[in-house]
Amino acid sequence: PVLNILASGMLAVTTFSLNVMVSAYRTASGMATPRVYRLLLEDTVTQSVLATFTGAFIYSLSAIILFRAQIYPAGAAFIVFVMTVFVVALIVISMLRWIDHLSDLGSMDHTLRLIETQTRESLEARRDTPNLGGRCRTEDAPDGRVIPAQASGFVRFVDMMRLQDLAAEVGATVHLTRLPGEFVLRGRPLAVATGADEAFCEKAAALIEVGDVRSFDQDPSFGLTLLAETAQRALSPGVNDPGTAIEVIGRLERLLWETLPVDAEAPKDTAKFDRISLPPVTAEALLKASFPPIARCAADAPEVMEWMDKALCALADHPNSAMPEAAEAMRKTLTSTA
Repeated sequence: PVLNILASGMLAVTTFSLNVMVSAYRTASGMATPRVYRLLLEDTVTQSVLATFTGAFIYSLSAIILFRAQIYPAGAAFIVFVMTVFVVALIVISMLRWIDHLSDLGSMDHTLRLIETQTRESLEARRDTPNLGGRCRTEDAPDGRVIPAQASGFVRFVDMMRLQDLAAEVGATVHLTRLPGEFVLRGRPLAVATGADEAFCEKAAALIEVGDVRSFDQDPSFGLTLLAETAQRALSPGVNDPGTAIEVIGRLERLLWETLPVDAEAPKDTAKFDRISLPPVTAEALLKASFPPIARCAADAPEVMEWMDKALCALADHPNSAMPEAAEAMRKTLTSTA
């Protein structure tokens, strides 16, 4: 009887939980930005709870079938009973976690916190490993053999370690011209290689992943873009929620202040992959991904522009030498267009 209850109950609970999950994710995507949906799918709490419910259903159904088929030997009922008690305990714990998680799932606070956490990890990774471990290149890439994109889309990931090993084998140097997060068309240059042949370029192109959507892995500005899109949605006439836009500005300010490296604490000799060079992610690029999209939608919300001005004034005192100039220039630009 216990197995029958588990089999029927877990099927209903799993189906109901899936419906709740999909509804919550769609609500969050509608309130924030559609691109947050892929981030919500990585929610480990939801995945583990649904896995427990599904596993309990499969266990109970399998046990019933084995009992009915009389495959279990004599005395197996006690072992199955002990296992069933263990499964019931897991279900109770998962239900308590699920109830606690549902109180926050799909809310604006949960969505913004999720985006900020992922963005912080990406920015801190770039801070601790500048230029993805390669050499910083501030000028244009030199002439050489073109490494073309194998597909049209966003640059998602560059396998720096394998690319370094491949370049070391033939004595080549790779100069990336497209950073993760940038869009490229098939056949257009992803990088330029010097001291390499055509075969090397084909192998190197396979080590640079290009896909339909952007990824957080090596793209620190992607999360900033998602936060800015959330503020834009909040400022749309159909929503008209300047409070959320102000909260997003605060989160952007906090991220940029806490994750940009201080000049005196910048890691030295970080060019682990000395055969790969790429342009740095500048403070200007991070600010450009954060504030101008919000400013374009905040023309009729002076309180939002006031908060943005305060945020840029605060960032102008950042100990990173590049941020004050970029923040002051951004502030003047947004003030003149407002």
